[in-house]
Amino acid sequence: MASTTRHGLTSALRGVPKTLYTRQTQSLQQQFQSLRLSESAAVTNGCRCLTTEAIKAAPEVDLEALKTRKVHEVRHARAIPASPGYFSRVAKFNDTYIALEKLLAQYGNLPTIPATEVERVQWRTYSDFATGVGEKIRLIDYKRCLAIVKRLNQIHPKLKPAVVKTALESFKREIQAYKNVPKPIPIDKFGRALGVGKRKSSSARAFLVEGNGEVLVNGKTLAEYFGRVHDRESAIWALHATGRADKYNVWARVDGGGTTGQAEALTLAISKALMAHEPALKPALRRAGCVTRDPRRVERKKHGHLKARKSPTWVKR
Repeated sequence: MASTTRHGLTSALRGVPKTLYTRQTQSLQQQFQSLRLSESAAVTNGCRCLTTEAIKAAPEVDLEALKTRKVHEVRHARAIPASPGYFSRVAKFNDTYIALEKLLAQYGNLPTIPATEVERVQWRTYSDFATGVGEKIRLIDYKRCLAIVKRLNQIHPKLKPAVVKTALESFKREIQAYKNVPKPIPIDKFGRALGVGKRKSSSARAFLVEGNGEVLVNGKTLAEYFGRVHDRESAIWALHATGRADKYNVWARVDGGGTTGQAEALTLAISKALMAHEPALKPALRRAGCVTRDPRRVERKKHGHLKARKSPTWVKR
């Protein structure tokens, strides 16, 4: 009776007539009664059906347990890439750049040394780095990356962390030209100094020893081997330029190329051997053009051309 009165009061407050509420309640009770009858009939016939009694409420959720649940137990439906630049076009370069920025932010406050006192290092060129990474990066981006590398390289060597050294190694060239030290040419027990020179396709090996100015090339005298006067002067130009033509004897072996290439290769070989005897002659030999290797070669012929540059005569009609 109390429940009926409470339901009637609630319905009145909600604006629902009591008669309508009573009719709805009676219709629901009739539906439940029909379901129970169908269930009993199904059990007698040997089949299983879903009943209202079989429906159970879901268990209550323990909110305190969810709060204390550890983060690592949560499993994501989508894999998260380990690289921050995974979805970019230059993922490897972006990862390298981000790592350098983190190192600069972490160790940028360490004491540095002036740029003039930093050890000279040859860094990898843009094309070399792009080929190694396997990505087409912009030149301006690589310059910014290289600026951070040079800034990290200025950190004092005694305070530079191992992580920074490892990061800088990937930007260094495999061969450092600044560390190459010229190997001195020794003088053997017979007083000979061996010099080697090349020009075009020719190569020359010259033994220089103190004497009276005799020159032998492949077992022949200078006049017998070189028919042109210009080639003879070129072969011993290092001795003439320093005024040592009558002080040393030369025994040389030349191979490959023509007479002009062999004569100029012999010039470089004799000048190297001469500097082994008298190192103070290097400035004079450099002024005479006998120290530097001449890299010039004949330009190759192109397809469709008569020579390297010359094209056949073009006639319109």
